[in-house]
Amino acid sequence: MTARLRVAIIDDHPLMREGIEHTLGREPDFDVVATGGSANDAIRIANELSPDLILLDVNMPGSGLEAARAITASHPEIRILCLTVSERHDDVTAALEAGVRGYILKGIGGPDLVRTIRSVAAGETYITPEFAARLLATPLRTPKSATPDPLQQLSIREEQILKEVSNGLTNKEIARKLDLSEKTVKHYMSGVLHKLSARNRVEAIVASRRLKEGETPPKR
Repeated sequence: MTARLRVAIIDDHPLMREGIEHTLGREPDFDVVATGGSANDAIRIANELSPDLILLDVNMPGSGLEAARAITASHPEIRILCLTVSERHDDVTAALEAGVRGYILKGIGGPDLVRTIRSVAAGETYITPEFAARLLATPLRTPKSATPDPLQQLSIREEQILKEVSNGLTNKEIARKLDLSEKTVKHYMSGVLHKLSARNRVEAIVASRRLKEGETPPKR
């Protein structure tokens, strides 16, 4: 029998917690082990129960981001998925730096939330595709004296892979769409992460916003 995914839900709005708990409770492979409404609750639950994944709001008493930092420092095996209303770039960046594995917006449907949790629990890093598109559309201001843009190092195929990642596709879906093997997609994605000095797919998406400015010179 496959082990159930142990999830904790931390949100300071009781109705939101109850709704998420109800949604996850209908899934046979999920086990909601605890709920809470503050950063202190999140840290306590991580220490006492060590769930597989914590669904965490960014804006809550004590700061969800501070809780994420504390949990990833002491329990790196626990995956953290932020579910929030905040679309601020600073919050996304801070969340990534805090070690979260996913960043999605409230308003996501139940089935999509379940799929995202499973994806993050399996080791993927995820960001809401619509939010990723808005990040990509936001111009980055860089000083004229800045060092050469690392995005210029990407090959045409790597840019193509990165674009599909920003649309929320998994490696398997990208492989199918581009008629490549999944192993080849992983190889290209590793190259993208290395060239952008990104730790995961979400950081690569944020860094790739500059591609939308159309300033990257054509590849040979």
